[in-house]
Amino acid sequence: MSADTSAPANPATPSPADDQLVLALPKGRILKELRPLLKHAGIEPEAAFDDDNSRLLRFATNVPNLSIIRVRSFDVATFVAFGAAHLGVAGNDVLMEFDYPEIYAPLDLGIGKCRLSVAEPVELGESDDPSRWSHVRVATKYPEVTKRHFAARGVQAECVKLNGAMELAPTLGLCRRIVDLVSTGSTLKANGLVEVEHIADVTSRLIVNRAAFKTRPDEISQWIDRMREAVDARQA
Repeated sequence: MSADTSAPANPATPSPADDQLVLALPKGRILKELRPLLKHAGIEPEAAFDDDNSRLLRFATNVPNLSIIRVRSFDVATFVAFGAAHLGVAGNDVLMEFDYPEIYAPLDLGIGKCRLSVAEPVELGESDDPSRWSHVRVATKYPEVTKRHFAARGVQAECVKLNGAMELAPTLGLCRRIVDLVSTGSTLKANGLVEVEHIADVTSRLIVNRAAFKTRPDEISQWIDRMREAVDARQA
């Protein structure tokens, strides 16, 4: 599908500052992939947004009634679910973990591609058979997704919650296995681990607070359409 490459007009009518739409974005590498989509959709953050030394967390944009907050990837869904932000961008790994009914995810942005996998030490993987597991102890920041995945085939999962440095868990004897995001697999390899089971493919989604969508349908629908056009243009 071809897309109009001319600069889009602002799709929403300006409103008072205290009635701004708030877009929650994740910090880190996803944000770099997201920037071209935002630009195509007509969203340009203020200069401080690209200043690594800036301590600001909320930023104005070229759209008078739209501001951006930049938070941890796991917190995007929480801000949107509880209405502190009207829209956001979150990976479906986060959406699966929290399963907020208040969130509507109308659009797969096709960025941040990776997978959620089970991994273990290479020497264990050489003889291990995941189909024979009845109980596993796993280090992960996705305990709910992990428990559901294993419960679906009758395996009891004991989850040790970690927020990072997952690959250290087997090395230091905390757990023999981990569940974590994998992109190239280079981090696993560097730490002597190997994937043994695939849980889900992961991409980033545009998410919307359902209550906000009901009360401000025209504004939010237009932003969804703009982002869809940006995704189509990127894939063309």
